[in-house]
Amino acid sequence: MSEVKVAVLGGSGAGKSALAVRFLTRRFIGEYASSADCITTKHTSVDGSCSNILFFRVHLHLFQPQQGKLSLADELHWADGFVIVYDISDRASFAFAKALLYRIRESHIGVCKKMVESSIFLVGNKQDLCHMREVGWDEGQKLAIDNKCQFCELSAAEHYQEVVAMFTKVLRNITANFKVKEKRRPSGSKSMAKLINNVFGKRRKSV
Repeated sequence: MSEVKVAVLGGSGAGKSALAVRFLTRRFIGEYASSADCITTKHTSVDGSCSNILFFRVHLHLFQPQQGKLSLADELHWADGFVIVYDISDRASFAFAKALLYRIRESHIGVCKKMVESSIFLVGNKQDLCHMREVGWDEGQKLAIDNKCQFCELSAAEHYQEVVAMFTKVLRNITANFKVKEKRRPSGSKSMAKLINNVFGKRRKSV
């Protein structure tokens, strides 16, 4: 049983907690009194494969910039994938999501970019508040294209199936990345073994 870790991030009031809880419990909870971080688990399966234990580190507070940078070191090392959430009726939360995406990409410069990008999902939440919209769908789509990540708009309050579909896609991409990593390891080990055998084999012949 594999362990998949997803960090759900976003500005204050974006609805990141409600989004994760909606998927985990089917229930919608509009507001949280707590400002503490939490890790929650869920057992599920993707495409009929073996069950995964999913850890959601849901941040309920706004990250404070430190010396011009967002403090995300622990989350960036901890997570296998990211769901970046903003409120379509709040332009400030969209700007914060943009800063988060930049920070994630910046921290993964030395990693396989395709694998990282496929595990990031930008979500425009609160689609039920279209009458109060401040961020257009096309703006969210463009931000996702610019950062080469996936994008959708939904409502954690009203769209349970869409929430499930979004998280399922994130998990599918992460597990696919796991499989790619596993395939690479044996080939690397075989190459190293072959190199060692060649070196020591030559030495035996010379002796």
